[in-house]
Amino acid sequence: MTGNITRRGKTSWRLKFEAGERDPVTGGRRTRYVTVRGTKKDAQAELIRLLADVDSGTSVEPSRVTVGEYVRAWLDGADDLAGKTRERYRQLAEQQIIPHLGGTSLQKLRPAQIADWHAVLLKSGGKDGKPLSARTVGHAHRVLHAALARAARLETISRNVAAIVRPPKVEAAEVASMTAEQVQHVLEALRAPPTRPGQNSEPEPHPLYAIVATAIGTGMRRGELCALAWGTVNLDTPAVRVERSLEETKQGLRLKPPKTKHGRRTISLPANVVQVLREHRRRQAEQRLFIGLGRPDDDDLVFTIADGSPRSPDNLSRDWRRAVLSLGLPQVMFHALRHSHASALIAAGLDVLTISRRLGHGSAAFTLKTYGHLFADKADAAAQAIDAAMGGSGARA
Repeated sequence: MTGNITRRGKTSWRLKFEAGERDPVTGGRRTRYVTVRGTKKDAQAELIRLLADVDSGTSVEPSRVTVGEYVRAWLDGADDLAGKTRERYRQLAEQQIIPHLGGTSLQKLRPAQIADWHAVLLKSGGKDGKPLSARTVGHAHRVLHAALARAARLETISRNVAAIVRPPKVEAAEVASMTAEQVQHVLEALRAPPTRPGQNSEPEPHPLYAIVATAIGTGMRRGELCALAWGTVNLDTPAVRVERSLEETKQGLRLKPPKTKHGRRTISLPANVVQVLREHRRRQAEQRLFIGLGRPDDDDLVFTIADGSPRSPDNLSRDWRRAVLSLGLPQVMFHALRHSHASALIAAGLDVLTISRRLGHGSAAFTLKTYGHLFADKADAAAQAIDAAMGGSGARA
């Protein structure tokens, strides 16, 4: 396979070579022309690369599609992305990818440009030119990587350059969770909030009491709690089946199945959560009868707002923040209740596989990655347990 180089200007060269594929009409091999700027040595290097692609079968048809055009088209047609995920990907694309790489030809994107893009984002890629965190840069990189991976599979490009350059390293941060004492404080504060001046009757539990207690007692995600129906709750077994999640996008609320098969699971309920849910169901039935909705059936949601409508995940987080401020609770996000559940299981000595399944993680490796520091804290206890099993030889040595 050969080609030739013709000077077109002072620093411009035209490369001519056989593309490998044959013309469907004439049967002859197609000829391609590529213009390269730089020195003759640069042109020779590019011709060698192009011929190598033809020889290896990775050569692709020329295209003028830009990175921005391709990424937008990919997001519009990516049916495998959940609504919320698509919204986040589009935000990253419009704010971090397209302003910097969008005008570049998709087929001319090079690894060096990816590395330079990372550096720019880290320095001034945020709002008003502020630095972006390595974590956010990593999220943007993964969106570009996913788009380019599809282009490579369809042979629109010969390689995924985002797979060659790694995103910035993110320092592992310990997940926020509450201690056992803090958990008890939260539950007590929500079970019996302060009475208002002049109030003689015993105060009702805070509207968030039941969902917070269930979150801590099961480790369920925010969307899973908001989608929970009474038909999936068995207070006699007692256990709850996680079969779906409530997602909130700009188009509104929608129920969706778990992201992976591991998300569909059955979680045993602790006795105190069973008691909370029994009382919650009684109060909910009274409220529904009062407003004319009738008793809740299997399809009705466990956690709703006052009129029986679904409680949106975003509003749940907002209401939690308000409760934190008004009741002086530990200043953690609602998601920290799930982390607190995991922390309690680890402290109780449960194995990582059991914890992983209860949380609905895709693998025990992910659980270890997320909570590894908590498992590490038990290393000394493990050594002492083995020493005791061996007859305490270390103590007698």
